[in-house]
Amino acid sequence: MAKIEKLWFDSNRIWIETDDGQTLSRPLEAFPTLLDATEEQRKAYKIGRLGDDVRWECIDEDIHISSFFQTEEPDYENDIAAIFKRFPQLNISEVARSMGIHKSLLSKYIYGMKCPSEQRKEQIKETLRNLGRELIAV
Repeated sequence: MAKIEKLWFDSNRIWIETDDGQTLSRPLEAFPTLLDATEEQRKAYKIGRLGDDVRWECIDEDIHISSFFQTEEPDYENDIAAIFKRFPQLNISEVARSMGIHKSLLSKYIYGMKCPSEQRKEQIKETLRNLGRELIAV
């Protein structure tokens, strides 16, 4: 397997160059922790000693080289993305916590990197409806 030799970011993607000359990238939405990280945090990485992974200690994130060989691109036009786009004041971390799921999973649904089941979609919507009922009671 190829080894990571170089890593960099642009405004919406993470890029790697491998020892066999490949240049590969993934949308930052595929890695919500990196998407939310500062430029300084993104620069604070270490390539693993085998060259097949990258670690960001300061944000507790790891990426394996195999992630760069996935061909799926985000589906920005999904139901869950539309809700969060319509209400940008929603806090993804807090909504995820209310649901009992990790923020990165909800972020992947929002950014179209994962497709939630119909049951999960309904759980997200019900969590938001409950929040709305709480706001009405204020």
